[in-house]
Amino acid sequence: MSAPGYPSPHQGPGSYSMAPYPVPHGGYGDPNHAPPPVGFHMGYNHQQPHPGHPAISPAPAAVVPVGVPPGLEYLTQIDQILIHQKVELLEAFIGFETNNQYEIKNSLGQKIYKAKEKNDCCTRNCCGALRSFDMKIKDNTDREVIRFIRPFRCASCWYPCCLQELEVQAPPGTTIGYVSQDWNPCVPKFSIKGANKETVMKLEGPCFACNCCGDVNFKLTGKDGGKPIGRISKQWSGLIKEVFTDTDNFGIQFPMDLDVKMKAVLMGTCFLIDFMFFEKVGNSNQRNTVFS
Repeated sequence: MSAPGYPSPHQGPGSYSMAPYPVPHGGYGDPNHAPPPVGFHMGYNHQQPHPGHPAISPAPAAVVPVGVPPGLEYLTQIDQILIHQKVELLEAFIGFETNNQYEIKNSLGQKIYKAKEKNDCCTRNCCGALRSFDMKIKDNTDREVIRFIRPFRCASCWYPCCLQELEVQAPPGTTIGYVSQDWNPCVPKFSIKGANKETVMKLEGPCFACNCCGDVNFKLTGKDGGKPIGRISKQWSGLIKEVFTDTDNFGIQFPMDLDVKMKAVLMGTCFLIDFMFFEKVGNSNQRNTVFS
C-alpha cells in the first residue's frame, strides 16, 4: 500500500490528508507508548490534604468524541485499515465451507478488531458466495462493537432486481449505514449510505474484479464522483495462497477526518466485496466474479 494519501472530502483541490501508513506518536498506535493498565496511578500519593490547603480535584475522565458509537473511538485516529482473512485448514483441504474469520489491523500490523461470520452449515455450502450472514466485529476485550448483516440475494448482472446490500450496525441493534450495489453491466459500483439511506460516497471497481498476479483497486469518491478520496484494495497474496486457499488480504484507505460511522460502513463494504468477487465456491477453486 504505497499509494499517496488522499484528499479529504472537506478539503479543497490540491489538499491532502496525511500520507498512508502513518506512524502515530503516542497513544494506541505507538508500541513504545502503550496506555497505562487499568488501576495504574502516575506516582501520586493518596494522602489527605494539609489543613488549610484546598483538596486536589481528580483528573477528568477522557472525553469521548460526540456521536462516536462505543468501541469505535480508535477509528477516529487512523486513515487506513488492513483486513486479513484467516486460513481455514478444513476448507483448504476438503473444500468444506466454514465460517470466514478475519483480523482487522492498523497500519502497524496491530490487531484492533476481529471478525467472524455467523450462519448455518447448509447456507454456507448450498448458497456459496451468495449466502446471507451476520458478521460480528469484536474488539480486543471480546466486546461486540459492530455487526454487518447481509441478506440473501440472487445473482444476475443483467437484471437490477436483486442487487446486493449490506446493513451496518454500531452498536449492534443501531443502524448507522448501508452499502448498496448500483446496477451496471460492465463495472462493479456501490453507494455508501448513511442511516437514512442517503448517499454519502461512491465506490467503483475495475471491469474484471479478479486479481491475476496483482492488486485489485476499488476507487472511493464523493457522492458526485470526481477525484478519488480513498480506496479499497484486494492485495495479491502470492500464487500458492491465491490458488489453494480462501484467504484474502485487503487494505482500506479513507480521509482521516471522515465520519467514524462511514469508516465502519467502508469496513462492511470490504467484506461484501470479498464475498461477491473473491470468495471461493466449494472446492472448485473458482471465485464468484459475477457482478451479482
